Amino acid sequence: MMLVLENEVDLSYRYLVDEITRYLPEHEVYDYAREGRAPDADLSGVDGVVVGGSTAGVYERDEHPWMRDQIEFIQEAVDAEVPILGICFGHQIVNHALGGEVEHSGRRHAELVEADLGDDPLFTGVEDVVPVLHGDKVVEAGDEMEVIASADYYERFATRHRRRPVWTVQYHPEFTRRVEDQGEGWTRNHLSFDDSTATKTIENFARLAREHTGEGEAARNVA
Repeated sequence: MMLVLENEVDLSYRYLVDEITRYLPEHEVYDYAREGRAPDADLSGVDGVVVGGSTAGVYERDEHPWMRDQIEFIQEAVDAEVPILGICFGHQIVNHALGGEVEHSGRRHAELVEADLGDDPLFTGVEDVVPVLHGDKVVEAGDEMEVIASADYYERFATRHRRRPVWTVQYHPEFTRRVEDQGEGWTRNHLSFDDSTATKTIENFARLAREHTGEGEAARNVA
């Protein structure tokens, strides 16, 4: 079972988690922003965790105390080697949880951009045109998080843990032409959704998570 963390504090943006789940197998959504505490799910029964986006900033922990709890949850999941995909805010809070730093960029980006995607299985079949909706940036990656993608305005555009099955992306792979009119302030430019296959990011993560879980089960059966 895949566990998706809903972190959105603005109700008008809550459609994005619904879009994420379109590309996942069996899953559950846990509303972290409303519950304010860690889910009761036993991590041993979770194939992977998708940490969703939010219009809140990682640095607003006093206003949103649930973030402190989620940071601890992420740290526990990383230690337990549960596969994780962080998306946008998820990219930021995962890196922060591992000792990284996040800052407000001073500009809101809501458009298609071109990214330099590295040679990583998360990006199999993913073209370099991806949608972004953000105003914050990871300015220092977390411990053992290496950069696997960049953009001309953003060096740490995506990261991956060197030893654990943890990936994070600043872009929104779930954001497509189908919902672009719901994105407040969305800017159309010379790039096209026809050239974007970003949704494969989520499908690739689900496959990688299943492979990791299967390897773990096989090792336990042998033992």
